[in-house]
Amino acid sequence: MLLELKRWVVPPGHQVLLRDVSWSELEQILEELGEHRAVRISYSSGLLELMTPLPEHEDDKVIISDFVKILLEEQGREFRNLGSTTFKHEQMDQAVEPDECFYIQHEAAIRGKKRIDLGVDPPPDLVIEIDITARTRLGNYEKLRVPELWRYDSEALEMYVLQGETYSLSSESLQFPGMALQEAIPHYLEMSKTQGRTVAMRAFRDWVQQQMKPL
Repeated sequence: MLLELKRWVVPPGHQVLLRDVSWSELEQILEELGEHRAVRISYSSGLLELMTPLPEHEDDKVIISDFVKILLEEQGREFRNLGSTTFKHEQMDQAVEPDECFYIQHEAAIRGKKRIDLGVDPPPDLVIEIDITARTRLGNYEKLRVPELWRYDSEALEMYVLQGETYSLSSESLQFPGMALQEAIPHYLEMSKTQGRTVAMRAFRDWVQQQMKPL
């Protein structure tokens, strides 16, 4: 392999950028890195980014993902959580591995599938990115037509909704309209760090149930 990437060390919280990477080289790199690895990739038109997340990055993504699961469970909606699946589209020259992702409206379209092919399958309905050491590049997700992206930077939650071909900041979620998640999720995430995960999950579920009660 031209780069022998398995011999590289990318310290947690750091990124490596490689330019002029062809699609065939990207496929070779992904094969060499394998599926069970700490390094995540983002690729757009020849530019490849390799990143290793920090432990706090992983904590935040797991907790926020659990909050989304609670929201969907309480609303009785089917979903599929595919974590950091590699999404690729050769014709668009794009590949990306989100921190977390969910199929919600399109869950039935990919139910039971072991491989997702964006040439025929829809993109995930919701992507979550944790931005502690770097800002997520929105372009990958715009080109792959992901309807909604959440970006959390350890303090604030930003929600982006696809309008036409670009994202616009939104004050509420496309998937969960009418819920004050920009305030609630950081609040209960901070609670998990001071009072524990179980306490925070129970409190968040109680909050969701209160929000769903008819006025």
